[in-house]
Amino acid sequence: MRPDDHVHGSRLPVIGDGREVAVDAAVRSFDTTMIPLLHDLTGATVLVFGGGPVGARKTRRFAREAEVIVVSPDFADERFGDADLVRAAPEPGDVGDWLERCEPALVVAATDDDAINEAVARAAQERGVLVNRADRSGERDPGSVVVPATVREDPVVVSIATGGTAPALSKHLRREFEEQLSGAGEMARVCAALRTELRSRNVDPIRRRELVGDVVKSPDVWTDLRTGASKPSQVIEDVLSEERATERDLP
Repeated sequence: MRPDDHVHGSRLPVIGDGREVAVDAAVRSFDTTMIPLLHDLTGATVLVFGGGPVGARKTRRFAREAEVIVVSPDFADERFGDADLVRAAPEPGDVGDWLERCEPALVVAATDDDAINEAVARAAQERGVLVNRADRSGERDPGSVVVPATVREDPVVVSIATGGTAPALSKHLRREFEEQLSGAGEMARVCAALRTELRSRNVDPIRRRELVGDVVKSPDVWTDLRTGASKPSQVIEDVLSEERATERDLP
């Protein structure tokens, strides 16, 4: 094939030794209609098929909130959190029965058996249950869920997804955000408490937004919160004191 030939309308780049490499189809076909969501799974059931390292990683992600059940004939020497581990080797035709019994809000296909993973996805779709396929990236089916790289500075949560096309990039960006988000949790609590206090004092809504915005944009406040030099309560009191002084100075 010549360098100027096309596949699916994409020009094929030529690298080093002249071999032609098609542009990764997953990059172009990633379903950009997927909408990022934060889903509260507290008390819900997540059913995971697969007890290997991938299944263990998925389980740990959900076990902090959901009731997780992991079904597998064997379990890797990994942490599975507080999940219930069920030693079983279901055939593809048995998957639907597991969903009927467990009634999960989300099911995860994380086995090394394509037939089982396909049966999990099919059974979930037939029952209107969300499904995450750990063995597939790029193209997604309706009802699919992607579990993104996540940085938590509670209550602030930032998620990064590349549609499965670049896991290394997700990891890199997660490390970048971990550093940048330091102190964001405290800042969020300061903003929430400050808004509540200003509202209770009948401060004009426009002025409230200005005051909270000034706090968020203040490098000094960020530094104090990150280093512990100031507690959230002190930041709020400083803002209120300045506002009272401003009101006294008004004609």
